[in-house]
Amino acid sequence: MSEGTILVIEDDADIRELLHFNLAGEGFHPLEAADGVTGLALAREHLPCCILLDLMLPGMDGLEVCRRLAANPQTQDIPILILTARGEEMDRVVGLSLGADDYVVKPFSVRELMLRIRAILRRRTRPVTSAVEAHDIRLDPQAHRVMVCGKEVVLTATEFRLLEDLMRHAGSVRTREQLLDKVWGYSFDGYARTVDTHMRRLRSKLGDQQKFLETVRGVGYRFSA
Repeated sequence: MSEGTILVIEDDADIRELLHFNLAGEGFHPLEAADGVTGLALAREHLPCCILLDLMLPGMDGLEVCRRLAANPQTQDIPILILTARGEEMDRVVGLSLGADDYVVKPFSVRELMLRIRAILRRRTRPVTSAVEAHDIRLDPQAHRVMVCGKEVVLTATEFRLLEDLMRHAGSVRTREQLLDKVWGYSFDGYARTVDTHMRRLRSKLGDQQKFLETVRGVGYRFSA
């Protein structure tokens, strides 16, 4: 991936200009695309370290861009941060389920957006730790593989980190705020649903072993010891 290069796929010229100015001010090299087709081509050509992706795009919408990025081995590991209007909650959920790392709601705080980008990039540089295993689930950070009852289960990068954090704290309740801080690298009021969305997706992939991911109502989640 091109370190420091961030691709902005957004059809609103004013938002693109705002993001370009602030990203450049933070030391990044911004690339811009006004539609999904152009954005997808730039992503494949430059392999940016992060993509800021609007959902409502002309020609090819943001969800289709997500699908195509995830289907290409060259681009499937590029972190995606979705830019979404407040009324597009279902699209946000779908985007996260397709592998997007995070989302921000328009109108957004530039400061918050920059913090989220930094958090995404920090996650990519975390040291690799030893494997952890319990209840017929084996998680190996070095190989980035999860085996469930002897069969490999493909997780997104965020789902992988979420499961790893819960397994390494087996028996302890992890609040949504703790998970946001540890897995996503930040904690903001109102974004606890991000954790819930990823947890639903993670459970669906674990099959019968999902029973070991417990919901502690009003608090958070726990992996059974």
